[in-house]
Amino acid sequence: MKLLLDFLPILLFFGMFKYAEARPDWAAATASEWLGFMVAGSIVGPSEAPVLLATVVVIAATLVQVAVLMIRGQKIDTMLWISLALVVVLGGATIYFHSETFIKWKPTVLYWAMGVGLLIGQVLGKNGIRALMGSQMTLPDAVWVRVNQAWIGFFVFMGALNLLVAYQFSTAVWVNFKLFGGIGLMFGFVLAQALILGKYLKDDEASIASGEAPKS
Repeated sequence: MKLLLDFLPILLFFGMFKYAEARPDWAAATASEWLGFMVAGSIVGPSEAPVLLATVVVIAATLVQVAVLMIRGQKIDTMLWISLALVVVLGGATIYFHSETFIKWKPTVLYWAMGVGLLIGQVLGKNGIRALMGSQMTLPDAVWVRVNQAWIGFFVFMGALNLLVAYQFSTAVWVNFKLFGGIGLMFGFVLAQALILGKYLKDDEASIASGEAPKS
């Protein structure tokens, strides 16, 4: 349930964009009617309507996501609050200025914010990844540091890759990348890390069984 809730905003963003992209006249008329009071000039053209409608949907979906968690009494992660603030501010700018540039920056800012957060934590002696995963596995301190550094590098890479796709390809390609590329690379990175740590843990268990000190 939580996994579906986490991915719901991006799925709805993708769905609305594709639906509106296939119906440009409907999208322009609907966006002008719904968003005319919010956009500069009050008229939305067929080329910009899909991303504006999708942006409205993702703002609403993220607000609902936060509201559901609050109603259920669940803790709202700091990153979700940051994501909400970014999607409202940058999404609002996209709608007002008829420019997809602002919403395209949202993933990059979020990725880099997470990377900076992990880096600051590491400098201050707090390992953010260990805080999240420490209850699920036991690793030596040196390994936790490397895992944390790997996530920092991944977030920096993803932020830069998002900008590359956003500026070098069409908005339609960027939307596809946002769903399939972004999520796919995330799952791939998590899987690769799980395989590496799983192998390490097996070696660690074998060392303990033989009475040797764990490798670091």
